[in-house]
Amino acid sequence: MNDGGQRRYGPLGKALVIIPTYNEAENIGPIVSRVRAAVPEADILIADDNSPDGTGKLADELAAEDGQVQVLHRKGKEGLGAAYLAGFQWGLEHGYGVLVEMDADGSHQPEELPRLLTGLKSADLVLGSRWMPGGRIVNWPKNREFLSRGASTYSRLLLGVPIRDVTGGFRAFRAETLEGLGLAAVSSQGYCFQIDLARRAIEAGFTVVEVPITFVEREVGDSKMSKDIVVEALWKVTAWGVESRANRLLGRKPS
Repeated sequence: MNDGGQRRYGPLGKALVIIPTYNEAENIGPIVSRVRAAVPEADILIADDNSPDGTGKLADELAAEDGQVQVLHRKGKEGLGAAYLAGFQWGLEHGYGVLVEMDADGSHQPEELPRLLTGLKSADLVLGSRWMPGGRIVNWPKNREFLSRGASTYSRLLLGVPIRDVTGGFRAFRAETLEGLGLAAVSSQGYCFQIDLARRAIEAGFTVVEVPITFVEREVGDSKMSKDIVVEALWKVTAWGVESRANRLLGRKPS
């Protein structure tokens, strides 16, 4: 993994925790409270995809009560990747130095946020990892674990990225890292979105580190994982792998 050599890193700046939501009415209040307790200095951006269950309205109520909570209302359900890209753009436009990806359902433990932010003091991107020593999962069925481990292994080998948990979505970026990833060209979703950003960071020469996290299966609401997301990831990772090998053979820079 790229360790950045003797590079000196500047101050992190203010952090923005981006929480995409779609039908998370039962989860949004508790997760915001936990984030505020874990990192009281950070702001929160709830990016809601016009949830039919009223999540957006609840988010507005939270924002009215707390000046460190903001809400980005989107037209409809366009997927995780699009929600994060909109959140990144909002955060960069508002001058945040750190932007964090985090699920609304409690699977990412807000209490572990300080660990990610500490890691970012000497890195460009920090990934919360389930599959490194110290990382673990709670209450996942074996088939889901097999799928996640398999996707990370396949991506790591095919793309040549030295990351154990390529598909994980609990991440902290420096603002300048996101600005250097070519986000305008990113159109992938789900598993694939996370793989795409990780491989772009590695190819751009950024320092990427992993820290162990405990991933807990959601207790309330429905998972957004679908067959289409898995198929997209398999197809795109394969295409990226073929392209990467062709670029190396021909001496071309990654696109």
